[in-house]
This record gives sequence, structure tokens and C-alpha cells, in this order.
Amino acid sequence: MDVQAAPLRSWEDFVPGQGRFAVPDFKDVSKWNHRVVSNLLYYQTNYLLVAAVVISIVGFLSPLNMILGGAVVVLVFTGFVWASHNKQFIRKFKKQYPATFVIAIILSSYFLISFFGGVMVFMFGITFPLLLMFIHASLRLRNIKNKVENKMEGVGLKKTPMGIILDLLEQQEEGINKLADFLAKVKE
Repeated sequence: MDVQAAPLRSWEDFVPGQGRFAVPDFKDVSKWNHRVVSNLLYYQTNYLLVAAVVISIVGFLSPLNMILGGAVVVLVFTGFVWASHNKQFIRKFKKQYPATFVIAIILSSYFLISFFGGVMVFMFGITFPLLLMFIHASLRLRNIKNKVENKMEGVGLKKTPMGIILDLLEQQEEGINKLADFLAKVKE
């Protein structure tokens, strides 16, 4: 698999002002989910940079707890993904309730880390960057470049780290299936 790094988007594109932000329609969860996934793919390098800054600050203040917290989150995420690929019940649950699946990963990580006393490091070093990403991805309206880049990712012309993570969480399958159906109809 040829993984490509997504480009760093300009600050003016990433945080353009109030005109390109709007509260999502909470009644249409599918549309909101699509906006979040699209923005996670499009701004992934910007999100990585913001997360790296926050993690670096917290890691500088408490390096051992940050390493422990990161290791726990990676292990819990890996365990949940493995279980969802090998246990049908968990796979169905993940497909039906993707946000609940991610929350379960975060809560499981939180409880494991609480045994080691690194809760504040977890809250500020791991959860806070994820929360910032989710809030920005929820509020940022998509633009034309965003839509084109996401179609390329969905068709498989391009594979990025965030695309791989979203595939593991099964957040892109629906879009890919719809696009494949559309392409099949066009060929006929």
C-alpha cells in the first residue's frame, strides 16, 4: 500500500474566519458524520501539527505519563480494531454506532490510565487534541478542494494516514460503496 502524506493546508484555509464555520445539523447525523470525515481527511496534516504541539507541551511537563498514556491508547485502539474484525457482534456495533465505538476506546483508555495515576496527562495530552480536531471538523464547512481531495481518497487514487485510520474505524466504506455504485451505473 502506497501511503502519501496529505499537504499542510494554509492557515487562512484552516481557520478562515466566521464565514466558513457553521453549527452542524444535529438532526441529520449522517450529514454531520460526512462533514467530520471529510474535514478529518482534508485537514489531517494540520490536525497532526496541532496535536503534536499540544502533546509536546504536555509531554515536556510530564514525559513518563505521556508515554504511558500514548502506549495505552494505541494498545486499546489496536485491541478494539482487532476485536471488531474478529467478532461479528462488535463489528455490527461499530458500524451502527461509530461515535460510541470511539467513545468506548477513549473511556477504556481513561480507566486503564487512571490505575497509573496519569489521568490529567490523558485529559490534556491525548483527549484535548482529539476534542479540538472533532470540534473543528464538525464546525468547518467543506469547500470544493476538500470535496475533490476526498473523492480521490475514496476511489483509492490516494491513501493517507487518516484514511487508513478511518478505514479501520469503517467510516469510509459507505462513501466508497456509493461511489462504486455510481461508477457502475455510468459504465452501463
